[in-house]
Amino acid sequence: MHLDRWVIDALEADDYQRIGPTVYAKGHLKKYAALLGLPAAEILASYESGAPVREQPSGVHSMLLSSRDEHSSSRGFSPVQIAACAAVVLILAVLWWRPWHVRAKAPASAAPAAVAAATPAAADASRSGIVSSADAASLAAPPAVPAVSDAADPSVAAGGDAPTAPLPGAGRARLRLSFSADSWVDVHDASGKRTFAGNGLANSVKTISGLAPLRVYLGFGSGVQLEINDRAVAIGPQFFAGDVARFEAGADGVLRRDSHTDQTHGAPARNPRPPG
Repeated sequence: MHLDRWVIDALEADDYQRIGPTVYAKGHLKKYAALLGLPAAEILASYESGAPVREQPSGVHSMLLSSRDEHSSSRGFSPVQIAACAAVVLILAVLWWRPWHVRAKAPASAAPAAVAAATPAAADASRSGIVSSADAASLAAPPAVPAVSDAADPSVAAGGDAPTAPLPGAGRARLRLSFSADSWVDVHDASGKRTFAGNGLANSVKTISGLAPLRVYLGFGSGVQLEINDRAVAIGPQFFAGDVARFEAGADGVLRRDSHTDQTHGAPARNPRPPG
């Protein structure tokens, strides 16, 4: 209606003098009747008759109030009803979930069941005098479970099919070598296959990819800046022998000593030379 509250109160109280000219009162009554679904013609006719509506239940006042109450009640539930419904739903949810309910434990193992079955049998046998007390005690004792050792497993005894630990730094690795000075390069992957062998010229960049750990030999290691999987890695002094750097580059970005060198107590497995 876009009206002040006092205008609606004046309409429902048949106090049309407060509203102003007749044309305003009739216009407001017509809109109000349309909003409440009342016959506008009857409302306007009752208004124009000038009957004392407060004394006549069939006037504009009673029609507007009763229709407004019906219209308000048909809009939906009251806040009190909504709150009551929400409380009932919450109580039902708590009762269904039952956080205090203790979960049922897993069924007992076969060994306690065997002990429970053997104990009454031993007691009955001892009462009847068929077996001695020592025999009854042996019956009451739980059955022995044979110990399982690795030596009893023929596959373990033979030393075959044992799972091997993964190599440190295993995975796909991408090396980026930036040369500030000329250096020769020799790279092998985890299977021992050579992935690159050649010279790196000063102010050039070489990218090498393979299955890590990658075994890397650099003829002039101090003139090479290394990145592993887009991560800068410093070549420590422990990997140098003179100007030559030998190390294993892992996919995790960690440099480790060359395992082939360690197997010979520090002596390189072979003496790589610059190709060409």
